[in-house]
Amino acid sequence: MKTIQTLKDVLTMSGRCLLLSKRNPDTILTSIIAPILTMLLFAYVIGGAMQTGETSYVNFIVPGIILQCLGQCAATTAIAVCSDIKSGIMERFCTMPVKRSSILNGHVREAFIRNMVTALLILLVAFLIGFRPEADLLGWCAALLIISLYILTLSWISVYFGMIANSPEGAGSFSILAIALPCISSGFVPIDTMPKALQIFAEYQPITPVIDSLRALLLPIQPKQTRQLWQSRSLLQLKTCTLLSAILWCTVLLLLFYILSVRAFKKKSNH
Repeated sequence: MKTIQTLKDVLTMSGRCLLLSKRNPDTILTSIIAPILTMLLFAYVIGGAMQTGETSYVNFIVPGIILQCLGQCAATTAIAVCSDIKSGIMERFCTMPVKRSSILNGHVREAFIRNMVTALLILLVAFLIGFRPEADLLGWCAALLIISLYILTLSWISVYFGMIANSPEGAGSFSILAIALPCISSGFVPIDTMPKALQIFAEYQPITPVIDSLRALLLPIQPKQTRQLWQSRSLLQLKTCTLLSAILWCTVLLLLFYILSVRAFKKKSNH
């Protein structure tokens, strides 16, 4: 019975967050319009000057565009959490007969649904402008699982930043980091075209294996830096290594920020 009640509370809280998102024009802008404009900008304005060799530039950038736009949408969650704290509504929820865990989980569930819709929208627009993946059903399922894990991780990171921010405006600044990291990765240009210092950072930061995993699953190419590091390995081993690296990064960050968010919430609710 407790589990059923907890699920009902989570559904209620996430339903509230979804209603607030629908009424907020900024959410529509960041979740729908901005991703489409970003895709068109990179494909038609910047794409003509880029050389990716093995595939078209549209194919090359789609994984990076997805992750960058999800980072852009993450600010909405951080702002919503911070706004609930500053307005006193979260404190009021803590005095009501609802599971406290459902308060944060409601924000995470709403963010997951909204960001998944955004990711699917980006894929739809990408198909319309020339994105041609060659994945089979298993590859698509694996890619969607990676995107889902990334969204879940990003949602808990957003919740934590919303919990510790002093103002909704400050919480929104989290998106700068989430948007910038895909730019300093294999998302938009081959890593070997970067300065040496940036190459080292780009190869070992958490966004790169996620992007490389999506490329390996959806497209018949593999990251150049991965080939250099694993020249003696088969293509299957390369894909497996990249995929496991992405899952490991996301899982570690997910658990870390889940724990930090719960601790921050307990401190807020006990004051």
